[in-house]
Amino acid sequence: MKQLALWNMVLITLLATNGWARQESLTAEEKHKLEQIDRVLVEVIALSDKGPGDAGAFTDVVTKRMKEFGYTVVTDPAQPHDATLNVKCEQRKIWEGTTKMGSDADLPDSPSRLWKGPACQLSYVLDGKKMAWRKEVRTDFTDAQQAAEAAKAGDPSDYAMSKLKERLEEYDFPALITAEWGQEDRLFKVFDDPATSSARKVRLINLFGYLFETKAVPRLLAGLKDSDIEIAKASALALGNIGQKETVPTLIQTMKSGPPELRPAAAKALGILGALHGDFTIVEPLLDTLKTDDVSLKTEVAWALGKLPDRKAYDPLFALQKSLYHVRENDADPKLVKLKEAVNWSIKQIDTWEYLQ
Repeated sequence: MKQLALWNMVLITLLATNGWARQESLTAEEKHKLEQIDRVLVEVIALSDKGPGDAGAFTDVVTKRMKEFGYTVVTDPAQPHDATLNVKCEQRKIWEGTTKMGSDADLPDSPSRLWKGPACQLSYVLDGKKMAWRKEVRTDFTDAQQAAEAAKAGDPSDYAMSKLKERLEEYDFPALITAEWGQEDRLFKVFDDPATSSARKVRLINLFGYLFETKAVPRLLAGLKDSDIEIAKASALALGNIGQKETVPTLIQTMKSGPPELRPAAAKALGILGALHGDFTIVEPLLDTLKTDDVSLKTEVAWALGKLPDRKAYDPLFALQKSLYHVRENDADPKLVKLKEAVNWSIKQIDTWEYLQ
C-alpha cells in the first residue's frame, strides 16, 4: 500500500499544472481578493519603432473582451478598482524574464526569451503587487519590415500593431485570467450562454479541467453527449483531470459504446482516474477494450493500463507487443508506431511496479 500511495502521489504531481501550483502558493487572503475582483483597471502601452504610440485601439479591444465575462472596466487609475490588468504591446518585444514561481514557462503562450518580434505581454497587479501570472501573444512573423513588404501593407510599425490587435481579438485571455482568479461562476455563465461558440466552449471545458473544478462535473457529463464531438472529447478529458471517482462508470460506458471518435478520450480519462484513486476495477474494462480493432482506442487503452500497473495486464500487453514486432518508426503506419510506444511504456511500468513491491 505504501508503494501504491507513492505511485499515486507521483501521478498527481505530474498531472498538476504550473497554474495549480501557483494557486497553492497564494495566501488565503490573496485567493479571497482574486475571487472578489470585479472592477478592473486596464492599462495599455503600445511601443513601435516610431516610439510610444496611441494605445486606444488596444484599450478598446481589452475593455470589450473583459466585459464579455461581466467585469466592470475602468481606464482612469483614479477610479476605484480591485486589480490592474497590464498589457504591453511592442513591435520588437523586450523579454522581461519569468518569475521564480508560476511563470507558466512550459506553456505555448508564456513569455518567450527567444521571441524578439511583435508581441503583447499580459500581467496583472493586485494590491500594488505584480503577480506571477504572465501571458504573451505573438504575430506569425518576427520581422515587421519584411512582413509588411510581403503583404504590401505600407508602414511596418502600423502593420505590426494592427496584427497584434487582431491577435488580442482572437486570444481568449479573459477566460484565462478569470480561471486564474478562481471565478468559476463567470466561466459557467459564458459557457451556458447559447451564443457562445463551440470552439470557445471547448476552451472553457479545458479550463474546468485545469481548475480541477468539481462544480463543472454536471456540465461535463452533459457534454459527453453533445453532438459536437470536440465538446464531447474535451468533456471526457476534463472529467479525468477533475478526478471524481463517481464519474468512472459513465466513462467506462462511453469507452465501450460511445461514438467511435469519443472512445479514445474516455479511455485516456479512465487511466488518469484509475491512477488517482488506485481503482483497479478499471483494469478489466480496459482489458476488454484492448481487443478492439480501433488502433486509436487501443493506443489510449494501452497508455491507461500503464498508469494503473496490474500484473493481469502484462500478458495481453506482451502478446500485443509481439504482434507489433515488425513495426519500425520510419516505415510503418504512424498510428501503429504510437501504439507500439504505448505498449512498450506500459509493460515497463508493470515491470517497475513489480520491482517496487
